[in-house]
Amino acid sequence: MGKVTGFLEIERQDRKYTPAADRVRHYNEFVIPLSEEAVKSQAARCMNCGIPFCHNGCPVNNQIPDWNDLVYLGDWEEAARNLHSTNNFPEFTGRVCPAPCEASCTLNIEDTPVTIKTIECAIVDKAWEQGWVKPESYREKTGKKVAVIGAGPAGLAAAQQLARAGHSVHVFEKNSRAGGLLRYGIPDFKMEKHLIDRRITQMEAEGVTFHYGAHIGVTQDAQQLVDSFDAVILSGGSEKPRDLPIAGRELAGIHFAMEFLPQQNRRNGKEPPQDNRPILANGKHVVVIGGGDTGSDCIGTSVRQGAVSVTQLEVMPMPPEKENKLLTWPNWPLKLRTSSSHMEGAERDFSVLTKSFSGENGEVKTLHCVKVDAAMKEIPGSEFDLKADLVLLAMGFVHPIHDGMLKSLNVKLDGRGNVEANVRNYKSSLPKIFSAGDMRRGQSLVVWAIREGRQAAHAVDEYLMGESILPR
Repeated sequence: MGKVTGFLEIERQDRKYTPAADRVRHYNEFVIPLSEEAVKSQAARCMNCGIPFCHNGCPVNNQIPDWNDLVYLGDWEEAARNLHSTNNFPEFTGRVCPAPCEASCTLNIEDTPVTIKTIECAIVDKAWEQGWVKPESYREKTGKKVAVIGAGPAGLAAAQQLARAGHSVHVFEKNSRAGGLLRYGIPDFKMEKHLIDRRITQMEAEGVTFHYGAHIGVTQDAQQLVDSFDAVILSGGSEKPRDLPIAGRELAGIHFAMEFLPQQNRRNGKEPPQDNRPILANGKHVVVIGGGDTGSDCIGTSVRQGAVSVTQLEVMPMPPEKENKLLTWPNWPLKLRTSSSHMEGAERDFSVLTKSFSGENGEVKTLHCVKVDAAMKEIPGSEFDLKADLVLLAMGFVHPIHDGMLKSLNVKLDGRGNVEANVRNYKSSLPKIFSAGDMRRGQSLVVWAIREGRQAAHAVDEYLMGESILPR
């Protein structure tokens, strides 16, 4: 678990960003990695804390103290093997996961957690550089065929595990490339897409077959596909955005975040546009409604496109800058979080309710807002207007798209509109059909998607073979 007295001797040091004035000129990643020696020093800070709460904080249950110790001792290859034993794609989580493991770290009691996310990213990046990441298999071919519908992180994790277990795996993706929100939602400046591409190459070498432009239930009959496979995993994500049905919503210039972000990602990836109406922020006053990560991504993209101003509105009260450790630790705390995009010139306002939109010539020009108290009641006399040429709705997602595949299969949904399946066997209400990821659990983190994909793969393997060699 690192150096016995490391946390007493070594200060926390994390990765830094290149200056905002430089990074807003491009869409490349801008995090400056630590040197190898600095990473080893940070790994040495992992204390012998008795109960490693980081295990529970991490949804995939990474064996964090183990690979911290291996990095401290200089055994990077074994650290990479250990890391991959619980996480198929640590280069994704090492970049875009919010790191609930660090919130659970015992050293976080005094706000100096081990830099777990940075160490994880350093391990996997080194593994790729050294050629340690190779195609793998666990057993000979079984003759069983599995279809995975949706090539986001849940579908990719499930497909990789099942292919390694010897099954013939076919992944069906409606877009022209794999990755789901990792490719089309998360901006390139947070995670460059060549990281996805090299994993797809590895998976193809492991026997996974990808079918792109295959929109099951729309361009391809869903039941016919189900009938031709021994098992099917539904991992299409949670794509129905939460709307804001107020006066003026029909005005031009008001878009969902996931209409805006994928366009720029496709430009960066030199993909043909899916829409002939480009949504661009250059020269505009942009208002982002929604205070989460998607809203932050809209900010960073808008700044890079040349927005005149960017304002982010959140209906909830401003969280405290520091959490009360005695009440929250080791759980994920509610506190004010400032992303790299916020540092690039955005204004934030909390406790703001947008009442209506108004505009000229059919285009949005103004938001009419009011302040609300902690009970979401309007505060009299607090009304104000906000100039806007582009409004981006980033208020989350409510459930998967029901039309198309889910409707044609008539699969049972839970009370929130997600595919009903439990976390023991991931079985849906229909024979041989399973579900995992956001389509089952609702909008969540990439690390939860990877966990569910791995566990669903175990359940499918057990269903097909009577027992499973795959880890849960």
